[in-house]
Amino acid sequence: MKHIIDMAWKDKIAFETDMDGHKVTIDATEKTGGSDLGPRPKKLMLTSLAGCTGIDVVLILKKMKVVPEAFNVIVEGELSEGYPSYYKKINVIYQFKGKDLPVKKLEKAIELSETKYCGVSYVYRKAIEMTTEIRIVE
Repeated sequence: MKHIIDMAWKDKIAFETDMDGHKVTIDATEKTGGSDLGPRPKKLMLTSLAGCTGIDVVLILKKMKVVPEAFNVIVEGELSEGYPSYYKKINVIYQFKGKDLPVKKLEKAIELSETKYCGVSYVYRKAIEMTTEIRIVE
């Protein structure tokens, strides 16, 4: 299987693509010559990680018959200094809301996502120091 993204230059330094029927625009701030028409490419790396592992965790927890009241994936990326600027450290925070949530099952779902299912996490871990936290809010 192969995924292909065709990103077209639109204006100044903005680019747009169609991903599965969804328009995605990437741009830079006005300060750097863009028009702020969309998110920055590097932050989309964090978004991809959050979405990939979040989907996995929800699917795994559903199979375990665990449904939290709310679930957020917070991804913090620490940038290097100088150029090229890259994420040298990423912290993934899995925040669950609910009473009497089975912590062992939450931990197992996260572990399975990070080590077996999430391709984004798998690739990032090869190049970036990554840490994980679990937060439970009742």
